[in-house]
Amino acid sequence: MMWSKPPAAPLSSAYSAEETPPFISEGHTHVTERDSRADDLGTSLCAVLIAEACNIGMEPLIRNDVPALRRSRLSWSNQNFIRNETLTEANACLVAAQNSIPLVQAWGGGEVASADGMRLVVPVRTLHAGPNPKYFGYEHGVTYYNLISDQFTGLNAIVVPGTLRDSLFLLAVVLEQQTELAPTEIMTDTGAYTDVVFGLFWLLGYRFSPRIADIGGTRYWRIDPAADYGCLNGIGRHRINTNLIRENWDDILRLAGSLKLGVVQATSIMRTLRIDDRPTKLAQAVAELGRIDKTIHSLTYIDDESKRRRTLTQLNRGEDRHKLARAVFHGKRGELRQRYREGQEDQLGALGLVVNIIVLWNTLYIDAAIQQLRTEGFPVLQEDVARLSPLVYEHINLLGRYAFSVPEAVQRGQLRPLRSSSEAIEELS
Repeated sequence: MMWSKPPAAPLSSAYSAEETPPFISEGHTHVTERDSRADDLGTSLCAVLIAEACNIGMEPLIRNDVPALRRSRLSWSNQNFIRNETLTEANACLVAAQNSIPLVQAWGGGEVASADGMRLVVPVRTLHAGPNPKYFGYEHGVTYYNLISDQFTGLNAIVVPGTLRDSLFLLAVVLEQQTELAPTEIMTDTGAYTDVVFGLFWLLGYRFSPRIADIGGTRYWRIDPAADYGCLNGIGRHRINTNLIRENWDDILRLAGSLKLGVVQATSIMRTLRIDDRPTKLAQAVAELGRIDKTIHSLTYIDDESKRRRTLTQLNRGEDRHKLARAVFHGKRGELRQRYREGQEDQLGALGLVVNIIVLWNTLYIDAAIQQLRTEGFPVLQEDVARLSPLVYEHINLLGRYAFSVPEAVQRGQLRPLRSSSEAIEELS
């Protein structure tokens, strides 16, 4: 699929309109008949994804002279093929494809991920939206809470009504992601940090690395009141309640096991650990564990400049991905107008899928351009490659007339031809 004036098209740049791309054929199945297929189904599904992700509706994509783009076909495809499980499976295919590109290893091996929320105004009346004057003005809205890998791919996302505290959903977005990547270090802003989250992540084998605001005022905890920490004795005045941990240890292990095995939902656990905004005894015990890990993290964060840079780099990737998502989600002034939770999740799931497609498409061509530069004898430094980003979108025209045809060479699985380095230099000069 391609737009009217871009250098290339993200949705199916390597496949013909008559050929269904693998992420669609494997991930998108009929809601009642798994093996059900129709002619040019890939074209119909690409059109539906564009309609949902760009927030423009079906009307700009309808063409009565093309059977795959008639209104009835697009409505049928949307109702029967676009749902949470198909979007999740298709997204896993895209993440795997991105992970297989050699260039991506210069950006990260998939061990690191960050979580952050994108705020969207919902101007229609709905129960699944909440107020917040800072982000939504006089309207209500939702938070599209994303988990983003160090390879720039979105792994999982949750739609949250309003701006509920991120810590309630952080564990869920990490544990419920279904891609081949298994990040072990999770980075966030201050909004997702609590002592309980530190403790739960430590119990589950993750390294929680938030960027804590005003870290100079953070409390530092010790286990042994008689231990000598030298120059840190003055700040490490608070003591861990080891008796509380010991008394609740069996329940702590059962809680960790239930979360790891998926017996209980993480969001449910986070809510039940508090009663009338007061933490339960179990929550207090987990928080005591978390204070140990938080103290270690805070000290290393202050002492290790490279750790601070890594955290900032990953969080900036999340911000850049949200900029791309907002550019794609341009229709209807960028407002989400779905009334029901399922509709919001499906539309924003399509948005996440299309953003991952753009990321994959950009990565393929960046990798090809680097290989061509090296072939032509230009020095390409690895530290420069590590700073490249596939989240650019200035070359993609998101407006205009939408078409679903590609050159014959691309139909055969080839990339579009690149300019030579000499041509690029002449153009810049």
